[in-house]
Amino acid sequence: MIYWNVREELSLANRLRRSYYELLRDQLDQWMLQSALVDSYANFSSKKQAYPFVEKRELKPRARIPDIEHKNQNSFLVIFVEDTIPISFKKYIRFFNENKTTRTNLTEARVLSLADDFDRNQKYIEAIIFPDLLKKLIPVDYAMLIQRDPASRTRDRYHLSHFHVRIDCPIAKAAEMMALNLRYISKDLYERGDKYAEDIQKKFFEFYGLPFMSGGRRTAAIVAAQYLKKLPCISTVYVGSAATRSLTRISERGTSKAVLIKLTNEEMAQLAESHQLSIHSFHKNYLVHKREGYGISIFQACYSSTDQARQPDDGKLRELRPDLNWQTVSVQHILPKPGVWRYPPLPVNLIYS
Repeated sequence: MIYWNVREELSLANRLRRSYYELLRDQLDQWMLQSALVDSYANFSSKKQAYPFVEKRELKPRARIPDIEHKNQNSFLVIFVEDTIPISFKKYIRFFNENKTTRTNLTEARVLSLADDFDRNQKYIEAIIFPDLLKKLIPVDYAMLIQRDPASRTRDRYHLSHFHVRIDCPIAKAAEMMALNLRYISKDLYERGDKYAEDIQKKFFEFYGLPFMSGGRRTAAIVAAQYLKKLPCISTVYVGSAATRSLTRISERGTSKAVLIKLTNEEMAQLAESHQLSIHSFHKNYLVHKREGYGISIFQACYSSTDQARQPDDGKLRELRPDLNWQTVSVQHILPKPGVWRYPPLPVNLIYS
């Protein structure tokens, strides 16, 4: 059982909205990759510091990740919802009039200065200047919320409605929601004792590909992703992490993680040849930066849930087995650099090579 309505269950109007949402999400993916990875690399380069590339072992399910914050790495949390979040959700996803993207609020938060021009349309995702607002807000703490504008009745419009959004849903509650859905509990998190409840909370982190006790935005991201499953629509959560040097994307498709990797000249030549590309085309479309002896590309790993992290076919209550893995690597790709139009992701086998 899935929590959102599939296309076949939607009206023609909502099917069109779903298509438009996915089209906008494709563009948002590009902006998020640019900010989390490409711009972060530029931050390190401008300060003449070596970039801390992610090791292969850090991309494996259940990997232990060094919890070191890299201040030059851009970190952020962006929530993109297909519909409008109802007022009842404000208890755990804190968006109010005080943190709407109005000129007054943005000026008071020092996102804009009094001298800055303010275009009311810049908060709409289709506006040509929307990326400029996004770039200004990324250094701001907490999360940004992009959702459908309820005032747009004749056509669906999506806007960055709120910034400084706090996620105040307790981890225990989010883990309980997950466990109820997967049939590991029948009523509440502590019905089988404290040890069982602790094991479920550890599995909650693993369900979304995080080490237990990850902090900050990463934890807020998975709590938000779980809580948004209460909506009958799809949503996407992006989290750029200064500790993991990655962009994690959580959606109805599951979890993916994108990082920067180094490719030697020999590896680039092999990739180009195996995908029938000239080395010039590979350099032009897949390299974020070229150095002497190697190039830098964006690598993305997508993860899928094992049977233990899916609803049981018979719907019966089952026992949690903490030793079993809940995630596996499904696909791996070298991504074209943000903005490249005609070239697709290239399948690779990097993590276990």
